Amino acid sequence: MAYQVLARKWRSQTFDTLIGQEHVTTTLTNALKNNRVPHALLFTGARGVGKTSAARILAKSLRCPNLKDHTPCGKCTDCVEIAEGRSINVIEIDGASNNGVENVRELRESVGYMPSTGKFKVYIIDEVHMLSNSAFNALLKTLEEPPEHVIFIFATTEVQKIPVTILSRCQRYDFRRISIKKVADHIASICAQEGVSAEMQALWLVARESEGSMRDSLSLLDQVISFCGKKITHNQVIDVLGLTDRTLLSTTLKAIITADVNEAMNVAEKVFKFGYDPKQFAQDLLEHIRSLMVVKVSGNKRPEFLDLPENEIEELTKIANELSHEDIHFLFDMSLKGVSDIMRAQDPSIVLEMLLLRLTQAPRLSSIESVVEALESGKPLEKKTSILDKPIATPLQQENQIQNQNTFIESIKKEKPLLGAKLEYATLELATDASNLTVFFRKEQEFFFTQVSQKEVVAQLVDLAEKYWGKKIAIQVKLGQSINQGPLSLQESQAAAKKEAQREAVEKIEAHPLVKDAKNILKAKITSIKTSKETRE
Repeated sequence: MAYQVLARKWRSQTFDTLIGQEHVTTTLTNALKNNRVPHALLFTGARGVGKTSAARILAKSLRCPNLKDHTPCGKCTDCVEIAEGRSINVIEIDGASNNGVENVRELRESVGYMPSTGKFKVYIIDEVHMLSNSAFNALLKTLEEPPEHVIFIFATTEVQKIPVTILSRCQRYDFRRISIKKVADHIASICAQEGVSAEMQALWLVARESEGSMRDSLSLLDQVISFCGKKITHNQVIDVLGLTDRTLLSTTLKAIITADVNEAMNVAEKVFKFGYDPKQFAQDLLEHIRSLMVVKVSGNKRPEFLDLPENEIEELTKIANELSHEDIHFLFDMSLKGVSDIMRAQDPSIVLEMLLLRLTQAPRLSSIESVVEALESGKPLEKKTSILDKPIATPLQQENQIQNQNTFIESIKKEKPLLGAKLEYATLELATDASNLTVFFRKEQEFFFTQVSQKEVVAQLVDLAEKYWGKKIAIQVKLGQSINQGPLSLQESQAAAKKEAQREAVEKIEAHPLVKDAKNILKAKITSIKTSKETRE
C-alpha cells in the first residue's frame, strides 16, 4: 500500500477531533440535535484550518445510519465512502476547475434526483469563490429553494470574492487560525502515536512555521520526520526548515539591553554564516520585542493571548523586569524602522548590522511621571546612558583611570617600544579590584588587535602589568568598544589634550585687551589664529 501522508492519515473524522474550531463544531452539533441544519452553509477561513474536514464530518453526520450522540460511527459504508471522497451521495466539486455556467447547469439537473440511500444528498463545493459571475447567477435560484433532500456546503479562503447575493442565501461559519500551542500539542500527540520522539521546543518551531494551519504543520512534520527519523531535535528542525534559531533572538535581545556591541556583531555574523534571511530575522526580532512588551504590560500574570512556550515567557519576564515601558517602546520603534529599511535595502545584511549597533547604543528613557516627580521633589534627574543602568564614572575616577592607562603604556614603551606604540591605539579598562585588565581595540584598529592578541604578546603584557601593579593580573584583548565607555586611547587623549590647549590659547588671545580694542576700532572679527611657526611657514 502506498504511503499516506500525515495530513491525510490524521485528518479529523469527528467534530470532537477538529482542533481549534469549537465555536463552529458546537453550533453544528446543536443544529443536528435540534434538526435545524440549513440548506446552504458557507465555511470560510485560512488554509488548512478544517473547512473541508468539517464539511465531510457534517455530511457523515447527516447520512450515517449508526449515528450516536450525533457523532458518525466512522465504520459504515457511508462514513468510509465519504471519508475517502468516493460517495455518490456526497458530491465534492472543485470550484476552480468547474467554474463555468455549463457546470452549474449539470449540477442543477442532478439536484432533482433523490439520493440512492439515506435522506440527504450533500454537495460540497471547495474554493467556491473561483466560480464565474455567470455561474453564481445560475446557481442563485437553486441555492435559495433547493429540494428538501439537498444540502449545499461551500468552502472558501477568499470570502470577499463571493457575491452578496450568494452570501445572503447561506449560513456563514468563520474558521479561525489555530493557536500555536494547540498545533504543537496536537502534533506532539501524533508523534507519540507514530512512535516518534520529539523535543517540544522543536515541535513549537514546526507549529510556528505553519502560521495557524494544521494541514501545513502536518506537512512540515512529515518533512522533518523524513530528515530526522524517529528522533526530532530542535537544531535539526532549524536546519531542515531553514528557520531562525529562537535562542539567537534571545541572545540578540540580551546583547541589546546590555549594550554588548561585540555580541551584537557576532549575531549579525551568525545570521550571514548560517544563511538566515536578514529580512526574516529582523521581522522575528521585531515580533520578539513585541512579545517582550506584552509580557511587560501583563505584569505577573501569564498572557493567555501570547503563543509562546513557557521557557520563552520566563526568559522574557526576567528581561522585562529590568526595563521600563518607555525603553521597550523605543526599541520597538527603532526595530520597526530598521525592518522597513532592510526591506528596501540592496544589501540587507549591512543594514541589519547597523540596526543591531543602533539598538545596542539606544539610550534609556525616563517616563514623564518620573521626570515630573523629580522636578516636584527638587531631586536631580537620574542620568541614564544605556538600556540598563551602568555605573557612571565621576570625572575624578575617569581622570585617574586615564592617568593609570597612560603611565602604564609609557612604562611598556621603555621596555617594549614597539608593543607600547601599538597599545597607544587601545583603550585599557582595569577592574575596580585590579584583578583583570581588558585591552579594547576599535574595529578600525583590527591590524593592531591581531598582533597584540597573540598568546606570546598577551603573556608579555601579563609580566609587564605584574611589574607595574605589583601583582598578577589577568589580561584580555578584545576587538570592539568598551561597554562602560571607558577612557580614550593614549592617541585620542593626547589629541584631545592638544585640542583643549589650542582652545584655551584662542580664548586667552580673544580676551586680551589689545585684541578687543582692535576688533572694536576696525569693526572686525577674528577668523583664524596662527602661531609664529605657522606664519613663517
